[in-house]
Amino acid sequence: MKYYTSLREIQADLHDGSVSCRQLVAYYLKNIEEKNAQLNAFVAVYGEEAQQRAEEIDLKIAAGKAGRLAGMVVGIKDVLCYKDHGLQAGSKILDGFVSQFTATAVQRILDEDAIIIGRQNCDEFAMGSSNENSAFGVVRNAADVTRVPGGSSGGSAVAVQADMCLASLGSDTGGSVRQPAAFCGLVGFKPTYGRISRWGLVAYGSSFDCIGPITKSVEDAALLLEIMAGADEFDSTVSTQPVGDYTHLSGLLKHPLRIGYLREGVESEGLQPEMKQAMLAKLEVLREQGHTVELVDFDLLSYILPTYYILTTAESSSNLSRFDGVRYGHRSNKAEDLTSLYKKSRSEGFGKEVKRRIMLGTFVLSASYYDAYYTKAQKVRRLMKEQTDRVFEKYDFLLMPTTPTTAFPIGDKTEDPLQMYLADIFTVQANVVGNPAISIPNGVDAQGLPMGLQIMGKPFGEAELLAFSNQLTETNTAQPSVA
Repeated sequence: MKYYTSLREIQADLHDGSVSCRQLVAYYLKNIEEKNAQLNAFVAVYGEEAQQRAEEIDLKIAAGKAGRLAGMVVGIKDVLCYKDHGLQAGSKILDGFVSQFTATAVQRILDEDAIIIGRQNCDEFAMGSSNENSAFGVVRNAADVTRVPGGSSGGSAVAVQADMCLASLGSDTGGSVRQPAAFCGLVGFKPTYGRISRWGLVAYGSSFDCIGPITKSVEDAALLLEIMAGADEFDSTVSTQPVGDYTHLSGLLKHPLRIGYLREGVESEGLQPEMKQAMLAKLEVLREQGHTVELVDFDLLSYILPTYYILTTAESSSNLSRFDGVRYGHRSNKAEDLTSLYKKSRSEGFGKEVKRRIMLGTFVLSASYYDAYYTKAQKVRRLMKEQTDRVFEKYDFLLMPTTPTTAFPIGDKTEDPLQMYLADIFTVQANVVGNPAISIPNGVDAQGLPMGLQIMGKPFGEAELLAFSNQLTETNTAQPSVA
């Protein structure tokens, strides 16, 4: 079986009969069998079910009735509901829980004949930047198994990186699709907030969470977005704006473009030298193409991480209050009364990082500190949104590295939460202000570790953002990583 980099390649072979969906699924299952024990990307594999579905789709292809995603084998992050399948959000607190319905985004790709091959490991309740916080254990980067894959959608990224599926669905609250995509040499896309329904996504920070694809190509990310996006009667926060044509990207962009880049993206003290060089090289290419490329100072950047963590911990404290050992999931057998049932079930079921964020969130929401922290953070968020909007009045796109460094060693930052949080310094802005952003591959460092370039666009400017990203990656070809 050859190494496929896009659904277009697969569908060409499907239609000329040189491969079948059944053979594709068998190939990916073989890779999972050979690699997953070391990489720990999947927590559940739906082998028999995927094979049966592949046979059904092969019949549809033969009859000329197949959907747009026929031949796409997909993994889903362990925060997305899939009816009659397990869902744990990487946590002991949901041990044994089975989804009662299917998330809207998942149902929409199923309706277009995608094949779901399994459920993927992630940081517990999507809280983490390294995929070291899962109850199922650490996920390892296929480029170097001593290093993290990024988080929280680390399992989803590694599954695509190691060719255990063609694409994955992750969730992005502060960079959790883009950061692991960067660490694994892939495309990771976060749409405008509300572009894709959150119905069936386990909530972390409700005003930040976005479902997004991790793929080997921009065109596959565009196709998945087009299929998943749009209004949903089950989600009152989803946008009712019409879904654009994201798959026909040629001719969308004016020329020349006006492109801004963050000063910190080339001058930050913590920036890996190779990351800076790759960024400057890309900017020079854009100048040579005739685009206007200018430095942007975003003077609120130093407030982005504090604002993000105050607001997301507050929202997570509220969202995670529902996991109490009463209705579903883990229930302590050491409880003596109702109060101890709550305390012991949550103490036993939640991991260290989740507990830390629940306590921080409860603190900033408390009566004594609500105005000092939560209210002030909401005001700063509004200022950031206004300043970002002003940037996009002048520029079409804003460029920066996806991460300050390439993938760091496993265990390197676990004892210093602040250093771990700084791994998200460039990605959280898009979530704080709600703009779409994408990470695309931007070469490798001296150790062969992938580097990512992040591009942020205007709200609901997904089509233009994808078209520009596709242009930047046209000369890049995804290569298989050997675990």
